[in-house]
Amino acid sequence: MAVKYIPEPFRIKMVETIKMLTREERIKKIKEANYNLFNLRGADVYIDLLTDSGTNAMSDKQWAGIMRGDEAYAGASSYYKLLEAGKDIFHYGYIQPVHQGRAAEKVLFPLVLSEGKFAISNMFFDTTRAHVILSGARPIDCVIEAAKHPFKRCKFKGNMDIEKLEKIILEKGPENIGIVVMTITNNSAGGQPVSMENIKKTSEICKKYNIIFDIDAARYAENAYFIKRDEEGYQDKSIKEIVQEVFSYADMFTMSAKKDTIVNMGGLIGVKDGNSPLILKIKAACISFEGFFTYGGLSGRDLEALAIGLYEGLDEDYLKYRNGQMEYLASRLDDAGIAYQAPIGGHGPFIDAKAMFPQIPYNEFPGQVLAIELYIEAGIRSCDIGSYMLGNDPDTGKQLHADFEFTRLAIPRRVYTQSHFDIMADAIIAVRDRADKIKRGYKITWEPPILRHFQASLEPIEK
Repeated sequence: MAVKYIPEPFRIKMVETIKMLTREERIKKIKEANYNLFNLRGADVYIDLLTDSGTNAMSDKQWAGIMRGDEAYAGASSYYKLLEAGKDIFHYGYIQPVHQGRAAEKVLFPLVLSEGKFAISNMFFDTTRAHVILSGARPIDCVIEAAKHPFKRCKFKGNMDIEKLEKIILEKGPENIGIVVMTITNNSAGGQPVSMENIKKTSEICKKYNIIFDIDAARYAENAYFIKRDEEGYQDKSIKEIVQEVFSYADMFTMSAKKDTIVNMGGLIGVKDGNSPLILKIKAACISFEGFFTYGGLSGRDLEALAIGLYEGLDEDYLKYRNGQMEYLASRLDDAGIAYQAPIGGHGPFIDAKAMFPQIPYNEFPGQVLAIELYIEAGIRSCDIGSYMLGNDPDTGKQLHADFEFTRLAIPRRVYTQSHFDIMADAIIAVRDRADKIKRGYKITWEPPILRHFQASLEPIEK
């Protein structure tokens, strides 16, 4: 039986009209989009779960802050408000705004990675993986084995495999490891959280071998919520206190602020040591790629909204409601026997498309098949987190075989209501009920050399 839906801890004072196209119209639209969900117009989507990045609803305080934004090119007061908020929350010596998470990676990674180097993560997401490769280095995933089995329920499935991490470091040579990245929550593994104990142990390994430890902090507040709920010794600590302990173990962080900071645009780089020589290099790279370092590619109003959102994302009532939405949808899926990365993670269900379509091989992209079928069924836009997204080996050009074949329904923050969640569940169940009639998947007819899933063209494989 579905768990009780937690009521929204806010009132709605503005609405945006959405429209459901007919099934025939949706079939036509996805064909015109070359079966790539990114090519659909937003107006042709009823429930948009493509990403939870920048698609969130800002608060009245954030919108009021936008009116107060200082648009000075250098040294704007909004920049200093953001600096104060960042230093207060993370206790880091230097905070650098950038326009989004991949900009943080573009600025930072070439400073610490180069050809012949390796970057290790509990699991790289697509853009992070791409920036490692663009720097000349090679990415290595090091998530625990339990994460590779969606049906296995255990806490903190996003953890780094500590033994494997040290083994990789010794095999490749510590001098060849440019950075270790801890992604919280672990997006590619299903939005699964990472424990404080695991973060601390990863930090100890990095210190042992003098390797930079970076936190990919897109969903740091949701991760802190899971630590408070599920890790012994943290129930009586505030989310802010947990966040500060998490970040105390790292040397720096890169953040897409478009998730847990609940803004439509923004990102951050944090460096713990305020006297680090790396800071001058970060400033120089930011000026080249993003703009002057006190605005980092953002308008003053964006800086203002970001400073406010950093605090709003830590609110425990909001985080309880946010996680409650996921629990409600997961319970509907459990009742229907739908397989997903269990237990439910932080920002949406990752449906096990491989389990739903066992007849479709990895190189015909079952995650993409389910995403397309959900759009046809109910106008829901989601995305593949599997072999289609993973792409080709950068050295051999051969299709990589992902550990998972997920379809991710990334839930925007403060946007959708219980009725929308019921539509999501009903659509997934309806597709499952006809899944055995779908015999083949898709083939790629054109793809760019990197981050192909954003632009690739596909077509159905004929029976």
